[in-house]
Amino acid sequence: MSSLLDNLTEVRERISRAAGRSGRSERDVRLIAVTKTVGIDVITEAISAGLTEFGENRVQEALAKVPELPTNISWHLVGTLQRNKARHVVGVFSMVHSLDSVELARELDRRAAAIGVPIDALVQVNVAREPQKSGVAPEGAADLLRAVCGLENVRVRGLMIMAPYSADPEAARPWFRQGRQLLAQLARMNLPGVEMEQLSMGMSGDFEVAIEEGATMVRIGSALFGSRPAPAGRPQPEGKDEGAGEGANADAAMGDAGGERRAQR
Repeated sequence: MSSLLDNLTEVRERISRAAGRSGRSERDVRLIAVTKTVGIDVITEAISAGLTEFGENRVQEALAKVPELPTNISWHLVGTLQRNKARHVVGVFSMVHSLDSVELARELDRRAAAIGVPIDALVQVNVAREPQKSGVAPEGAADLLRAVCGLENVRVRGLMIMAPYSADPEAARPWFRQGRQLLAQLARMNLPGVEMEQLSMGMSGDFEVAIEEGATMVRIGSALFGSRPAPAGRPQPEGKDEGAGEGANADAAMGDAGGERRAQR
C-alpha cells in the first residue's frame, strides 16, 4: 500500500503543478487509473486510497474484475472497442473513450436502449494518423459528430487524443495542442445532444504536457502501479498501455454470459 500511496501522492502533486501552469486547479483534471493487468487486491487498495475512476483497455479483463469490486466507482473503456463487443460494454462502463465510427455509435445506442442505461462517449481522434492506431482523422470528426448527435442513448462528451510514443514528453505537445484546438472548433458547432467539454489525453509519460495543453482527463497506469511486464523481456515504454492503440482490440472471444454482468449505478 505504501508504494501505491507514494505514487499516488506524487502523481497528484504533478497534476496540481501542471494544472497551475495552465491557469487551472487540480480539481479541473480527472485522474483515470488504468488497471490493465492490475489485480483485484491492488485495485482495492487504490479505492481505499481515494481513487474513484478506473480505466481498462480490454472488455474481457474488465468483465472479470467489475463484479469483484465496489459499485461506487466508475469504469472507463480506454482501449479500442470492436462493434461486436458493444453488448458487453453498456451498463458496465460509464464512458467509452474510443468512439471512432457511426456504426459503433449506433450499436452502442441500440444496446444501451435495450437496457435503459445511456452511455457517455469520447470521440477518439488519431491526430498523428498513425496506421497502427484506431481513431477518426481530425478532418472526419465533425462529420462523425453530425451523424451521431441524434442518438438518444450515446452522449458524446468530448475527445480522446493519443500522441505518438516518444521518450521526450515535449514531442507530444503539438499533438495535444491540436486536440485542444479541435475540441474548441467542434464545440462551436453547437450540435444537439453533444457536449464538447472533456479532453482525455496524456498518459504516464506525458500527462503533465497534456494538462498544460488543456486535458481534463489523464489516463495513468504505470506511474501509479509500476511498469507492466513486456513480451520477450522487452521493457514496456511508459504509458504504452494506457489508451487505445496497438493491440488494444485483442480481446478474446467472449460468450453472452459476460454481457449479463452489469455494474450497479
